[in-house]
Amino acid sequence: MVHPRGKLTPNAPLAPLVWFKSGGSAEWLFEPKDVADLQAFLRALDPAVPVLPLGLGSNLIVRDGGVPGVVVRLGKAFAQVRQSADLTLDCGAGASGILVSSTARDNAIAGLEFLRSIPGTVGGFVRMNGGAYGGVVKDILIDCDVVLRDGSLRTLAAADLRYTYRHSELPDGAIVVAARFKGRPGAAKDIKAEMDRISASREASQPLRSKTGGSTFKNPPGHRAWELVDAAGCRGLTMGGAQVSEKHCNFLLNLGDATSAEIEALGDEVRRRVKAHSGIDLEWEIQRVGRP
Repeated sequence: MVHPRGKLTPNAPLAPLVWFKSGGSAEWLFEPKDVADLQAFLRALDPAVPVLPLGLGSNLIVRDGGVPGVVVRLGKAFAQVRQSADLTLDCGAGASGILVSSTARDNAIAGLEFLRSIPGTVGGFVRMNGGAYGGVVKDILIDCDVVLRDGSLRTLAAADLRYTYRHSELPDGAIVVAARFKGRPGAAKDIKAEMDRISASREASQPLRSKTGGSTFKNPPGHRAWELVDAAGCRGLTMGGAQVSEKHCNFLLNLGDATSAEIEALGDEVRRRVKAHSGIDLEWEIQRVGRP
C-alpha cells in the first residue's frame, strides 16, 4: 500500500476538472503535498501502474470509460512563481500562464506576454512546447525539473527536450514539477499593453466562455488548421451534443451534455472531411486519454 501525505482519491470524477466537462473517472486521483511526496509515492507505486499528469485540463479529452491507474494533479503547492535571477522566473508546474505572464510584467520582464494566451499550466506547455501570438516555450525555457516514473528527480535543459512544433521528447512517464523561464528587459507598461492586446484578440476570436478544449488540431506546415476546417465545410458541424465552433472552427464545443465519444468522433469526422477536401492530414493537438 502507498500512504502519501497528499490526497489520494479512488474513482475520482474527472469531468469537473477538464474544460470539456465530459468523460469518466480516474481509477485514482493523487494530489501530492510537495515534490518529495510525489517522489515517494511514485517510488512505492507498482511500476506497471500507468500515471498521467493533469494540469488545468484545457487540452484534454478524457474518454468516457475513465482513466486507469493514477492521475496526478499538481495543486497550490506547485503554483508558485517568483523571480530567481535577472530576467528569470522560477515557476511551479501548476502555475497558470496568466500568473507567469503577470509576474513577468510586475518584474519588467518582457518576452513572456504570449503565455497570457495559453489556457494551461507550466507543466503542460513545457511538455507540448506551447505557443501563440509569435511566442513559443522553447525560446524562453532555460530548464525544467521533472520527477521520473521511478521517483527520481532530474533537471533537464531546454536542449534535452528536443523541441519541435507542439512536441517535446520528455522521458516517458516524466512529470514536470518546475521550470525556469528567461525573458528580456522591458517596461511594465509596454508589457501590460501587449498582454491586454493578446487578451482582447482572444476574446474577439475564440469561444472562451464555452466548454471547449482550446485549439483542436495542429497547424500543418504552410497552413492554418481553422482555414482548412472552414474550407471543408465544417464550421458549425454537430455530432450529438458536440459542435465545431462557429466563432473559431479549430475549437470543438460541448454544447451541454456531450459525451467525450461524441466530441472525439466529431474531431475525427472533421479530419476525414479535411483530408477529402484538401488532401491534408490534420493532427490532433488535444490529448485524448483513457478508455472509450
